Amino acid sequence: MLNAEVALRREDAISRGVGMMTQIYADRALNAEVWDIEGNRYIDFAAGIAVVNTGHCHPRVMAAVTEQLGRFTHTCHQVMPYENYIRLAERLNEKVPGEFKKKTIFVTTGAEACENAVKIARIATGRNAVIAFGGGFHGRTFMGMSLTGKVEPYKKGFGAMMPDVFHVPFPMEPHGISTKDAMAGIEKLFKSDLDPARVAAIIFEPVQGEGGFYPAPADLVKAIRALCDTHGIVMIADEVQTGFARTGHLFAMEAYGVSADLTTMAKGLAGGLPLAAVTGRADLMDAANPGGLGGTYAGNPLGVAAANAVLDVIEDEDLCARANELGSRLKQRLESIRATAPEIVDIRGPGFMVAVEFANPGTKAPDAGFTARVRAEAQKRGLILLTCGVYGNVVRFLAPITIPDAHFAEGLDILEASVAAARNG
Repeated sequence: MLNAEVALRREDAISRGVGMMTQIYADRALNAEVWDIEGNRYIDFAAGIAVVNTGHCHPRVMAAVTEQLGRFTHTCHQVMPYENYIRLAERLNEKVPGEFKKKTIFVTTGAEACENAVKIARIATGRNAVIAFGGGFHGRTFMGMSLTGKVEPYKKGFGAMMPDVFHVPFPMEPHGISTKDAMAGIEKLFKSDLDPARVAAIIFEPVQGEGGFYPAPADLVKAIRALCDTHGIVMIADEVQTGFARTGHLFAMEAYGVSADLTTMAKGLAGGLPLAAVTGRADLMDAANPGGLGGTYAGNPLGVAAANAVLDVIEDEDLCARANELGSRLKQRLESIRATAPEIVDIRGPGFMVAVEFANPGTKAPDAGFTARVRAEAQKRGLILLTCGVYGNVVRFLAPITIPDAHFAEGLDILEASVAAARNG
């Protein structure tokens, strides 16, 4: 069986609306290595978009899922509940930042988590409006699209978005947007279009994911917290991509000294199984009536078992420290590459949530073409990279935090060779 043969079948069977970053069809994977159906080996610097932070097929995660599989796969927690769901909620209530009583709900995807956070904020405040940021990504449902601050490919052609969602600029230092600009955008919104007394929530990513791996500056996060406190607005931290040791903390918000009222999470939570959650202030979480939150597959037993194992692995293997170590080594190597690659205009990101941004050395304009060549050259050499950013000119690095040193070094060598090849191409 060949990748090209399966790609033809996919084209005939699957909607073209499902995008594809590669035409590599996976056969098996282990930690940071993936083998395709032709037997080709790749080093994975994508981790399913920050999902398998603990690596593909971590033995402890696999053992937990296998054990649960032998008991039952589904009862629907709303019909016949199960203890490990409650245990996972207790652990998240303890670990999510915030010195207040917390409660948790489980859903299935990051988009669902963001949707439910907005539902909770609206019913708790009796308000309707939501403020989000340009470049942010919060999912592909209608509320998720509406919150997302990027038109193509997420919103284009899908008609009217949800009402009462407003966007303001997000700080992007390489593009001249500061915290002052972001907060001025909110103040302008309050002056011209939106009474702050109508705002239910402000939602943001501590590090923008699809938007380009721009970290939220500390002064922005603190200013949002102060603004929310002043106007009785719910602060929502979307930690879907930043969560679970990726930034060098279990949750990125730990670095800011202030806490969100609600935290959304998914991706790295369950080691590759579909599971998401909202954890937040108990008074907010209890605002909805029974039946107002949940879902048939919400908190699936296999995902919950995996998530409890993931938390054990992060703690026992000290993956937060490992993320900081790997991120530091990656940034050092990127700085070394920058010495011979003037296309590199920025290297950024906390922990092991690192990105490199490319621009034309002459015009300084974002260079999506060069970025695409780097990604393609890396793939030819056996390294999977992801691009992102409003301008498509950012490579984001999301290798499993458990990647062995030898594979990490091999991946960095391929990266350097790929940048050189892209320059010569």
